[in-house]
Amino acid sequence: MMTGFIFRALERRIVIAISILMAVAMLVPALNLLVPPDSFLHIPTYAVSLMGKYLCYALLALALDLVWGYCGILSLGHGAFFALGGYAMGMYLMRQIGSRGVYGNPILPDFMVFLNWKELPWFWHGFDMFPFAMVMVLFVPGLLAFVFGWFAFRSRVNGVYLSIITQAMTYALLLAFFRNDMGFGGNNGLTDFKEIVGFNVQADGTRAVLFASSALMLALCLLISSGIVRSKFGKVLVGVRDAESRTRFLGYRVENIKLFTFVVSAMMAGIAGALFVPQVGIINPGEFAPANSIEVVVWTAVGGRGTLIGPIIGALMVNAGKSYFTGAFPELWLFALGGLFIGVTLFLPKGIVGTIQQKTMARRDIKTVTRAEEGGVAATVGQAAE
Repeated sequence: MMTGFIFRALERRIVIAISILMAVAMLVPALNLLVPPDSFLHIPTYAVSLMGKYLCYALLALALDLVWGYCGILSLGHGAFFALGGYAMGMYLMRQIGSRGVYGNPILPDFMVFLNWKELPWFWHGFDMFPFAMVMVLFVPGLLAFVFGWFAFRSRVNGVYLSIITQAMTYALLLAFFRNDMGFGGNNGLTDFKEIVGFNVQADGTRAVLFASSALMLALCLLISSGIVRSKFGKVLVGVRDAESRTRFLGYRVENIKLFTFVVSAMMAGIAGALFVPQVGIINPGEFAPANSIEVVVWTAVGGRGTLIGPIIGALMVNAGKSYFTGAFPELWLFALGGLFIGVTLFLPKGIVGTIQQKTMARRDIKTVTRAEEGGVAATVGQAAE
């Protein structure tokens, strides 16, 4: 069964993308750790962390594409799942600080000591263990997606109404996590991390491993997503996107199909958040901001929704451009982002990859028709000669 799933997932362009990601996962750390700093080929550690952040964003865009591009669910709340995964990782990293914090408390994080907390809240227990934290990275976003989707999809909330509700959910979490009495650091969030699984989180080697982990996890999630959308279930997904009522009349439980896809997508977003936090060194309520979720939609649209590869390319391109413009022309960045989105909507409605695929398929169709016509003419000439 697993072999069949992998075989279905290994489309040519997916194989190429996964191969590139695996090569990058090995090449970039090697150029950072093994090449001398004065060499032209050396990649500095800050660039490794920056590229690792881009890969986390690419994984988040891929997660959104699974529900928007193939199931027709425009979620404006995927930033919430990303942030929840990041908080789960941040809680683990905070527990690893121990007595090395500013106040030297071996159990309570510094912000709890500052706020005069007497004991560790119940929901912080277990986060001193890495396996437990990784389970929570998947479980917490998945649980929220399950509960939200259970009520929303069974109530047949669709279209713009669903998008607004997902954005409201994100904003509600933003307000909740800003409160100091929630036990997540309030406005300051979680920061000042020391180590991860026993290794200094600031060390070059650790940064390289985190980058490689981000690239490999993106490749794995791309493989899983490709296997899903190329299976029989994936064909039903497209049916739900294009003709939900007809799919429902054929006997499919549309709400269950949406719920499964939504939960898987949320878990992928949680993984992206968990890989993001140790590389940037902080997680705060700002990650819940609705604007962040809207940006993910822009990345996906620019790259091409419903293509899997497109959102990855879109996330990498837009964020690389953001890094450049915010440094060179900080006051123009938002105008550039808005102009990019408008330009893509007007001239590349299917996104970069989607437009390329459309033109490639059109050329193949023209060649097929031409060959058929040539074959028909040749057959006619042959019959006439006989």
